Amino acid sequence: MSIAITSHVVDISPAIRERIESRFDKLNRRQIVLINPHVVIQKEGLNYLVEAKAGVPNDTLFAQAEHEDLYAAINELGQKLERQLGRYADKPLAQRANVAQPVAEEDE
Repeated sequence: MSIAITSHVVDISPAIRERIESRFDKLNRRQIVLINPHVVIQKEGLNYLVEAKAGVPNDTLFAQAEHEDLYAAINELGQKLERQLGRYADKPLAQRANVAQPVAEEDE
């Protein structure tokens, strides 16, 4: 999977690229195709702001994380994407449970 990583203030080192790719590899365990994943790394004050956007069939996942340490921000971002992907994967099961059951008519 090719992940687009952009940053204007931080040089994307091989270690940063590998950390991001490993977090996205964990997302692939769900067997859901991620369409055009894109990660943006910014620096705001002393904190790093990491944003990720990835398409899934009929929906889009978006998450952002902010932390003093870039690697901690990447890990937090990965956890948020994992939770979103879990909700997306379990959504059909939840909708099936909410389908109205036919009401039994009472005999008079």
